[in-house]
Amino acid sequence: MPFTEAMTRADAASRPDDREALRERYAPLYRTLEAEAAAADTAGELPERVLDALRSSGILGAAVPREYGGQGGDAVLTNRLVEQVAGLDPSVSIILFQHFAVSARITEWGTPAQRARYLPRLADGSWLAASAWSESGAGADKRNIATKAVRVADGWILDGAKAFTTGAGLAQVYLVLAQSSEPGAGDLVYGSDGQSFYLVEADNPGLAADTSLDLVGMRASATGFIELRGCAVPEDALLGPVGKAATIIAGVRESGATLGAVAVGIADAVYRMALAKARQQRLTEQPLTRHRLSDLSAQVESARAIVEAAGRREGPDPGLTTLRSKVVASTLAEEICLQVQRYLGSAGFVAGHPVNRLARDVRAVCLMGPTNDLCRQLISVEQPS
Repeated sequence: MPFTEAMTRADAASRPDDREALRERYAPLYRTLEAEAAAADTAGELPERVLDALRSSGILGAAVPREYGGQGGDAVLTNRLVEQVAGLDPSVSIILFQHFAVSARITEWGTPAQRARYLPRLADGSWLAASAWSESGAGADKRNIATKAVRVADGWILDGAKAFTTGAGLAQVYLVLAQSSEPGAGDLVYGSDGQSFYLVEADNPGLAADTSLDLVGMRASATGFIELRGCAVPEDALLGPVGKAATIIAGVRESGATLGAVAVGIADAVYRMALAKARQQRLTEQPLTRHRLSDLSAQVESARAIVEAAGRREGPDPGLTTLRSKVVASTLAEEICLQVQRYLGSAGFVAGHPVNRLARDVRAVCLMGPTNDLCRQLISVEQPS
């Protein structure tokens, strides 16, 4: 069962996770992201300089317990970091989000040997982690996956293909979802019984990454395909109980980590573009401009508030708050991008203007798992009647 239920309140209270302290701590990384984001989007790939800065910054250890060399961070910390990175380069923020998510799953469900092998490497940046759950044709709810896991004498053989894997070709370890037995007739909404998770290392000869997917948004996120062909993994590659991946998936949203943090970072960055334009044109004293900017800032803070609430896990049902935070924050961020594009006038119609890159990226957040429509379905099924 989860190992980290476990970060003490004393740890949380002593951790320097206020926003300004984080900006100062990761200033060199943030400067690199800001300088490279536009070119990375145009090229459709993450520059080596950015990857090196990410690995050496120390940020990758935020979700790893201190005893394994990490910062012992909870969802409050990781959401804030993801938000700040998203305001500079959303592509890097979702790579970071997935790395944090896999780190947390290993912390919660890993054996002592798995924690000892993976967590120090994930904390010091020598390894990146990625999730390989989605498949073409499987649907957002992950109930009809085609990837199979067959038990053999010394472990498992995985066969199948994964789509929309963020960090494909960059990660050193993938958390792969596979059908390890025939699904039953259960009424699960997200995931299926008979599914299991496996930690598959990138140098496994049965795994191949394909990054040829040409995305509209999040273009530097190395989001692509993972093929598993006769991919042999040892018994200790299994993460958590056999056939109980749905239990792990259900617990993910209980953590409070939310892709809504990516949307908040984008929304804040776009709002600041509108504010900068108003100041440049000396329009901030005009009532109409002030009201417009006030409305934008209120929308940003509303999105941030629900993401913070998700991270704190203080509501009666933290999982529902997490789902709501993704829908609310990403929907608001899309609307903020549209409003700012209009406010910028002809500048907002120039292909190279950063508002258009961020608008494309925030649309991608709405489509990431669980998609906003699936979030709404989960909320409607699980909320009290």
